[in-house]
Amino acid sequence: MKSMLKLAIAAALAGAAFTAPQAQADAAFLARPDVQRYIDEQVATGQFNRPELEAVFANVELKPNIIRILDKPSTSRPWYQFRATTVNDKLIVDGTAFWQGNADALARAEREYGVAPEVIVAILGVETHYGRNTGSFRLVDSLSTIGFDYPRRAEYFRGELTQFLLLAKEEGKDPLTLKGSYAGAMGLPQFMPSSYRKWAVDFDGSGHRDIWSNPHDAIGSVAHYFQLHGWKRGDDIVAPASVAPEAQVDKLLADKFNLHYTVGDLRKMGVAPQTPLADNVPAVLFSLETASGVTEYWLGLNNFYAITRYNRSTLYAKAVQEIAGQLRQRYYASLAQRPDPASAAQ
Repeated sequence: MKSMLKLAIAAALAGAAFTAPQAQADAAFLARPDVQRYIDEQVATGQFNRPELEAVFANVELKPNIIRILDKPSTSRPWYQFRATTVNDKLIVDGTAFWQGNADALARAEREYGVAPEVIVAILGVETHYGRNTGSFRLVDSLSTIGFDYPRRAEYFRGELTQFLLLAKEEGKDPLTLKGSYAGAMGLPQFMPSSYRKWAVDFDGSGHRDIWSNPHDAIGSVAHYFQLHGWKRGDDIVAPASVAPEAQVDKLLADKFNLHYTVGDLRKMGVAPQTPLADNVPAVLFSLETASGVTEYWLGLNNFYAITRYNRSTLYAKAVQEIAGQLRQRYYASLAQRPDPASAAQ
């Protein structure tokens, strides 16, 4: 068995060398029992053959620095700090230019999926600054590192590794060349591989779902994601709220990622919207620390909830809402400033 494995490793290294000359092949990784067990499991599904998987895993380069990043204790920043680094004028200026350059695709996404263009552009801005920062890690390296060397999340990331290998096969891509974030997120919208396979779309009809370099596919994919996560065309995202002294604020804030109450329910619990909202509208209470020791209360509505399906953070969702509002204002102001074609022709 050992001699056969050595021959397989040698063949895999030889077979993969022409597809990834820059990779630092790690035969020891391929020989690991847990990796061989994973390969056995995948071959048994009938979706892969052994030589193609061994050609990939013989060229995996483990990234221990990813484990160090994952082991760092997370620190939650208050809203006023998060907003200062997330909502900025450059993002709005570049987002307006992105909208102008992809206006037809954004308009079609709104027609087909019901998601406003400014929300799609805001998501792509927050995630990757419109494709400028999509990640420099080879996805096979990052997913393998976490999937095999980080027990706390290993099962999930091995599943994402499988999804990644399947999508590479489906799209005719070399899995050794595709890049993304240290945690395996991909392309302009930073989809995980399973999200890609479920919700990415070929929005321009090219025959491929290219969220890495095709902004139209990224636009359609984000819109499709939101449609299937309950986005409602034309609905608001948030509303300011006031909280009565007797309101059970801590209990309500702990439920920030669920729509368990309506506006009417919350009124009875001492939470009142500061803009007109019908009592049957689902809503969730969340808070923002707008300055040190200063708290504002808001109601997140259905579309706010949909944004938290994309990223489970109320700060993220509020930032997307603010950026979207500024983008819409800037974009339509830019249209108003364009010269009238009829007058220009005179």
